[in-house]
Amino acid sequence: MSTKEESASPFQVDLRDQSDAAEDQAVGAFGYRQEFRRRLRFFALFAVSFSFVSITTGIFLNYGVGIANWGPASIWLWLLVGAFQLVVALVVAELGTRIPLAGFVYQWSARLVNSTYGWFVGFAALAAMTVSAGAIFLLVTSPLLLSEFNINAPSPRLVLLVAFLLLLATTVINIISVQLAARVNTIAVVTEIIGTVVFGVLLFVLWGVHAKPSHYGMGFLGNTTGLVHSPTWYAITLAGLLGIYTLVGFEVAADLSEECVNTRRNVPRAVLMALSSAVLLGMIALIGFTIAIPDLKSVQTSPLPLLTIAQYWLPAWVVKVFIAFVIFSMVAIIVEDEAAQSRLVFSLARDNMLPFSKYLRRVNPKTRTPIVAMIVLGVLNVGFMIYGYFQANSFNTLIGMTAIVPYIIYFMITLAYALKRRVLEEVPGAFSLGRAAPVVIGVVLVWTVIVMLALSAPSRFYGSDKLLGGAAVLAGLWYLVALRRRLREGRAGVTTLAHLEEVADGAGAAPGTGPSAPQEVRPE
Repeated sequence: MSTKEESASPFQVDLRDQSDAAEDQAVGAFGYRQEFRRRLRFFALFAVSFSFVSITTGIFLNYGVGIANWGPASIWLWLLVGAFQLVVALVVAELGTRIPLAGFVYQWSARLVNSTYGWFVGFAALAAMTVSAGAIFLLVTSPLLLSEFNINAPSPRLVLLVAFLLLLATTVINIISVQLAARVNTIAVVTEIIGTVVFGVLLFVLWGVHAKPSHYGMGFLGNTTGLVHSPTWYAITLAGLLGIYTLVGFEVAADLSEECVNTRRNVPRAVLMALSSAVLLGMIALIGFTIAIPDLKSVQTSPLPLLTIAQYWLPAWVVKVFIAFVIFSMVAIIVEDEAAQSRLVFSLARDNMLPFSKYLRRVNPKTRTPIVAMIVLGVLNVGFMIYGYFQANSFNTLIGMTAIVPYIIYFMITLAYALKRRVLEEVPGAFSLGRAAPVVIGVVLVWTVIVMLALSAPSRFYGSDKLLGGAAVLAGLWYLVALRRRLREGRAGVTTLAHLEEVADGAGAAPGTGPSAPQEVRPE
């Protein structure tokens, strides 16, 4: 049985028709049957994107990088990075209206260029998300949680065990339902604001009403004294990593497009508002934490500088509350990370792009979640966690890889969009870049190249470069051994947008062009 809506064009759905049937018609026009429940509205999507950016997690993990390399003035680079990332978000917002499908990075790149291109982009995204879940729980969340119970020097095995239990819990949440995962992220919006903005403002107030430490005034926020003496350009590059590491993931709302109500209106709004809010609220928090620095050198040498600052001003029980908010925010980001992983695997599998695709694309009829995919991904997450456990430089190796891959993906998707944007029609009532598109796309391409160089050239990232190279080799091997043949024989892949438009105009479909072939009977 074919799942193709033969007479439909993917661009003929008018946003003024907000019914589920109209949304499902858009999915059908791309060659798929609607399998997920459409329950997520704007705020749920906003919460997903905002909590996935997770300014609490990003600032907590990376604040010390900026302070050590370019002093307190490093916080202003947050606004610079935020401005460029908002330009990236404009491209994401427009693409989200044109191709509203789960597994967005794979679908966008495959539809714009071809399935081979989509495979490598999708696999890169999957590798980064798989690494990040285990890395954050192992390296940060587990030790912080143990510290809440006054276990301040836990054995490495205990840290690994707690990280495993946390990963198990987040996997179960995602298996139960996407609505439960969305509730976790809705709560995380509150914990993100309290864990960063409220505490940052509190520290600013305490700094203002109590005796100021040393001679620090507002001018301190322009101090460029770094702990590490490097050329200015190099110090600024490393200091910018605070924003570069953190202000990513806002596009994840697009991965839930097939579970969203009024997708082509709500996804762009969620993406843009989530990133804008993260930039603004993060800057407020950074000002509060930085102006309250009691002693610059001690903070620069601290492994957890935000805790050092908080402990100077706040009683121990309040510091524990602060840590609790940080922990919950980290758990929420992994809940969403796993949801995004599973939707990407589902999207790849329904196009027969993965080994054992017929199992990985199954959606449980009761929970409406891809349970098999989630279990397999949970095992892979644990595998990377164990890999990090045995790495001497595990933070830079694991976190470094999860930082560079989003920018590689932004570049590859934007490059494809630059070449094929003219193929896409205007969607009635949808977000559009209009005449500004060439400038926006050009800025994104230049910006992402600069960031990729910054995240690969320094020696501290050589471990992550090797891990990324290993992932690329694995993707290439699967492509050469099996996937290339599947694509050549028409047993895998998708139909490009140009061909879909030809079909809509009555040109007829060529044989073996992805979703125009029956999805359920593709041989493995």
